[in-house]
Amino acid sequence: MIEAEFISALRQLPLHRGAAGLADDAALLGTHVVTTDTLVEGVHFLSDDPPGDVAWKLVAVNLSDLAGKGAIPEGVLLNYPLSGDAWDRAFLAGLHASLAAMDCPLLGGDTVSLPPGAPRVLTMTAFGRDAAAPLRSGARAGDVLWVTGTIGDAGAGLAVARAGDCTGEGPMALLAAYRRPQPRLSEGRRLAPVARAMMDVSDGLLIDARRMAAASGLAVTIALDAVPLSPAYRAYSGDVMAAVTAGDDYQLLCALPPDQRPTGLATRIGSFAAGTGLHLTRAGVTVALPRDLGYEHRA
Repeated sequence: MIEAEFISALRQLPLHRGAAGLADDAALLGTHVVTTDTLVEGVHFLSDDPPGDVAWKLVAVNLSDLAGKGAIPEGVLLNYPLSGDAWDRAFLAGLHASLAAMDCPLLGGDTVSLPPGAPRVLTMTAFGRDAAAPLRSGARAGDVLWVTGTIGDAGAGLAVARAGDCTGEGPMALLAAYRRPQPRLSEGRRLAPVARAMMDVSDGLLIDARRMAAASGLAVTIALDAVPLSPAYRAYSGDVMAAVTAGDDYQLLCALPPDQRPTGLATRIGSFAAGTGLHLTRAGVTVALPRDLGYEHRA
């Protein structure tokens, strides 16, 4: 069973009205937003990634979902498996630094044990307030697709981490993008009041754009030559198809009316129209979709 099939089955269960039909990354409870994310060793982070960086990433990926709703972080709950004194203490130091940097206090959580040798499974639940809360399902035909920041850096950073060669300013910047992503909370607060749909990019630009289009009942076209790439990524690879199918960017995708131009906040990369599916162009010419659009969990 793949992730999409499991979520489809969950939709047959009794759902809270704030769940938005499980078509979004977060639940709405009045003016508050609730979201949760899990990091699994060997899936979301490498066994030799520094514990402090793992803690940072756990906080960041949760707050990225709040950014997608234009919310201000209220606090987080942590579910933590004890795994050894040195690792635990280094994780705690990273957790302190990340919560302080992102102005997000700890509310509580749960502590458990793991069988010897089991991979670490880290879960956090985040709460946000004062959310403008644009759903991913709100795009309309004629809307323009925008993305914040640059795409592909974290995917390249994972390759750098696996290779173990972090020499030079460029590879170090890519490694930082993978290990210490920055949730776009400020951009989310500014974009949410004018966005018709918004979500973060976690599994890959293409797969997440397709999810937004599907939730909105529309087709989306992305111009590959418009996708923003960082100088570090261009020097490392420059492969735009690898960039748009890599995960862990934690930028924001938003659908805006044609008359809205978030200059300095985001880059225009595509548009929505009546129809279904994802379509790609390069220099105005249609490009075939890659076999994999991004990361999808499966059994």
